[in-house]
Amino acid sequence: MTESVAREYLDELDMLAQTAGAEIVGRELVKLARKNPAHFVGTGKVAELCEIVRETRAELLIFDEDLTPAQVRNLEQSLEVRVIDRAGLILDIFARRARSREAKTQVELAQLKYVLTRLTRAWTHLERQQGGIGLRGPGETQIETDRRLIRTRIQHLEEDLQHIERTRSTQRSGRDQMFRFALAGYTNVGKSTLMNALTRAGVYEENLLFATLDSTTRIVKLSPQYRALLSDTVGFIRKLPPGLVASFRSTLAEIREAHSIIHVVDIAAPSFREQMAEVDRVLDEMGVRGTPRIVVFNKTDALEDDVPLRWAGREFPEAVFVSARQSTNLDRLQEKMREAMRADTVELTLDIPSHDGALLSELHRFAEILEERHSEAGWSYRVRMPLFHARRLGLVREDAPD
Repeated sequence: MTESVAREYLDELDMLAQTAGAEIVGRELVKLARKNPAHFVGTGKVAELCEIVRETRAELLIFDEDLTPAQVRNLEQSLEVRVIDRAGLILDIFARRARSREAKTQVELAQLKYVLTRLTRAWTHLERQQGGIGLRGPGETQIETDRRLIRTRIQHLEEDLQHIERTRSTQRSGRDQMFRFALAGYTNVGKSTLMNALTRAGVYEENLLFATLDSTTRIVKLSPQYRALLSDTVGFIRKLPPGLVASFRSTLAEIREAHSIIHVVDIAAPSFREQMAEVDRVLDEMGVRGTPRIVVFNKTDALEDDVPLRWAGREFPEAVFVSARQSTNLDRLQEKMREAMRADTVELTLDIPSHDGALLSELHRFAEILEERHSEAGWSYRVRMPLFHARRLGLVREDAPD
């Protein structure tokens, strides 16, 4: 890792800490030849940190790298302050931002999986939260009891999420008649602002990391014939805790089941290329490598020069450049969305009896009428329409190729 990239990671850690409500009193980039198994950093650096903690009266030390339970314990004993790593900080932010029952359940599950490997630290006894009496098994140590209680709670949370996921799946199945777009991207790139600009959804937006944890789905009207569903989803970030993406699988299902993914990029971010690569990596892990994507470079109004625009234009000639905040160039994005829907269309010639008013209404609502003729027997149409609408209306077979 180069020093410039490391400093960008440190800047991001700074913003994460501020999002969690911390006041930053100092920061330092440390170069290590190798990681110290006991303290992560060397003994000399630990002594320096002790002095910094005393001078600044710091109450918390945050490492950008993952720490082992032993390293956390040793650092806390040496520095006499709380120590957390990047994963722990992200989980804390998710816990603060969770509002719905689903988000709270997902965050608690990820937290408990994270904590389960760190029970060598001083631990608040969990049996106090669950009655305690009669829970301790014969001969169990306290840490064994805590592990058992955590595993039991994890099992309950996973069952709750399975129920939530089934409910969400049922809700999504009822929306199969419409084309689905999903917004995906790094955290704080402006997905919720773009969602509001396209749909007036009123989604919460703020210049903070992870402002959105719950997915939101709204209808976006691209033209009289083109209406689709647009979903806003939780943002990604580098070094996500391993259990977090798995815990949010029901929320992220909006991405997996989308017909097209809109990858939103903050082109004003210094490390936007690394952010794009991280989003691509997570999407590939989710198994959506083959889903068509529209790349949207957002926050063009925040650029100080056109160097990022020139690079992005060369590397992504089909991309759209917008400012969601100022609603700039959204018509071009809407046209790209219509193109995505037209790519999944079929042309049909249909003879429809005059009395079949329901089908006629559906055609005028969802199809582009290319040719129309009337006779005593009824109407003859040549139409272009989305394939999924044609399947829904029984105009083509369900197994017809895309």
